[in-house]
Amino acid sequence: MPSIVAAQQPARPDTAAWTILPMPQASLVLARDGSLIGEIGKEIRTSVSIKSLPKYLPQAFVAVEDHRFYQHDGVDVVGIAGALKDNIFGERRGASTITQQLVGNMHPTLIDRTDRSLGRKLSEQAAAREMERHYTKDQILEAYLNQISFGHGWYGVESAARHYFGKSASKLSLAEAAALASMPKGPALYDPLKYTDRVLRRRNTVLSLMADQGFITAAEAAAAKSAKLVTTPNGGYSAYSPWFVDVVRVQATRAGVPVSEGGYRIYTGLDPVMQNAATSALAEEAAAIESQPDYAHPRYNPAVKSAAKPSRTTDYLQGMVVAMDPTSGDVRALVGGRDYNDSQFDRAVDGMRQPGSSFKPIVYAAAIADSITANTFFADTALAITLPNRTIYRPENSDNKYLGTISLREALAMSRNVVAVQLGMQLGMDSIANLAHRMGLNSVIAPYPSSAIGASAVQPLDMVSVYTTFANLGTPVEPRFIYRIEDKNRKVLMTREVRALAPALDPRVTYVVRDMMRDVVERGTASSIRRYLPASIPVAGKTGTTNDNSDVWFIGLTPDVVAGVWLGFDKPTTIAPGAGGGSLAAPVWGKMLARYYAAKPEILSSRESVQWAPPIGVIMGDVDRDTGDLANDQTPPERRYTEYFVEGTEPAPLRADPWKLFSSGPIVF
Repeated sequence: MPSIVAAQQPARPDTAAWTILPMPQASLVLARDGSLIGEIGKEIRTSVSIKSLPKYLPQAFVAVEDHRFYQHDGVDVVGIAGALKDNIFGERRGASTITQQLVGNMHPTLIDRTDRSLGRKLSEQAAAREMERHYTKDQILEAYLNQISFGHGWYGVESAARHYFGKSASKLSLAEAAALASMPKGPALYDPLKYTDRVLRRRNTVLSLMADQGFITAAEAAAAKSAKLVTTPNGGYSAYSPWFVDVVRVQATRAGVPVSEGGYRIYTGLDPVMQNAATSALAEEAAAIESQPDYAHPRYNPAVKSAAKPSRTTDYLQGMVVAMDPTSGDVRALVGGRDYNDSQFDRAVDGMRQPGSSFKPIVYAAAIADSITANTFFADTALAITLPNRTIYRPENSDNKYLGTISLREALAMSRNVVAVQLGMQLGMDSIANLAHRMGLNSVIAPYPSSAIGASAVQPLDMVSVYTTFANLGTPVEPRFIYRIEDKNRKVLMTREVRALAPALDPRVTYVVRDMMRDVVERGTASSIRRYLPASIPVAGKTGTTNDNSDVWFIGLTPDVVAGVWLGFDKPTTIAPGAGGGSLAAPVWGKMLARYYAAKPEILSSRESVQWAPPIGVIMGDVDRDTGDLANDQTPPERRYTEYFVEGTEPAPLRADPWKLFSSGPIVF
């Protein structure tokens, strides 16, 4: 028997009401493990052949919707007579067959099923009889099963099975099939996600009808009735990823692939484990901030939406998370806000925010590249800078304190604004802006001293991708959302290769700066990270906080992941006095990565012995933290640490003397 699932030709405007039309399909968005993370299309539907379904699934619909389906010619005359009799005695019920329902649902402009007139009913009956003359019973039943709505914008048994039970319709149990068959009477009334008891009662009625009509045995019905109704979380998706799917849709459409028309398979690098960890960590930590007794802003309430339709912005605390694979640029996770149903604005991709001190590693990289060593001392003291417009700029540290003379390493670890501004002025903000752009930042960096401490707004996704430079020892990679798109015949329509930018930094310079960023985590402003991740996992990163405490960041990296977190309000507002990236954003990052590694024990175990190794040309030596000089026998252990230098900038005692090779006589070959 032929199947009509593969029909693709568009319907003509003059199509008769009995014609079975090709139905809109969804394009499937797949994670790196092949699991479903989203669908794109006018209707969320994936049509399947009736041959692929367990026989009891279509039988369940026949039993409850049209038990004389295989006997009538499209119109159930016996059923109509029974309905008329019941209506006379005050019990209203319909007598529409599956075929009549199909012609009405498939041709709503020709058959208006809300019209209760006799004329509409006669037209529907005529169309149903004509459909039965042109199509087989199984073709009609297949079309019906693929057409019907199951609520939430999900159409057809395949989508319903996937979204309610997390499996293909071909894998449904008898009890699950009967539960779906209970829904056509009223998808909103018999929603398994909301009304479990109501659905169970109707499911059991369907099972009894199936037994009475000989589709299943009484024992099979009894066994199925005892089964619990268990629905799948996240609407059947392996990870809640609506903002990510939006980016995929936009990028595919711009590439000329009409994914909104449906029928495509889009392969991405999203990691469901990382995505779920990012979503939950952001939700929990943002709620914890709002739970503070002195919190002075509106709090997010999932039960109260800001408008009848999703709004662009909200008045409660927002956040975003991006995680990337540093080698490929594949976006492993993207969370653009706290509630997509309330606000679909993607703060990671469409937002522009000041990065605060998370910009400083770029400044420090320029300094190390300019032969300024990490143990060089700078004055952390009050500055008064006269700007071209003759105003005075006075940079301040977030704690309103000055530490005096400190090393460059210490200044980055403790996020001293004054030192970063001095570096920016010494090196030139145009040079720093050029480096930022080579590292992948597309935003305009204003040529002012304040840009050295992150005063120029950036796109968060761009800012996170900049840190792939530190992960890859100088070579940044572009974020990649899609790596392949196939059509319905599995023909590859588009591929996107890994795109690395030109090297932005000397690997030796990058290593030194990355090691300085490790101090930020081990003993600096992001030390809260170590509450979540063991010391065996190397972490480097930088916190960021704007002057008015309205934006807080943490961007960091491990050997496996580059990720960034931002928290703030859509309309910039002070989150709380003293709010900082280390206290608010870093815990989100730490909790996310802890959950990721906990779910990937094979990666965690490999990290027990693997650390970042310096490239050739990096010189190391023990340094006294208080003086910046090389340590000696008198240096207390607590002040001794290992410093790294780009070859040629190391202290003289660390330099190799080739003439010493001859001090013991000639070299004999």
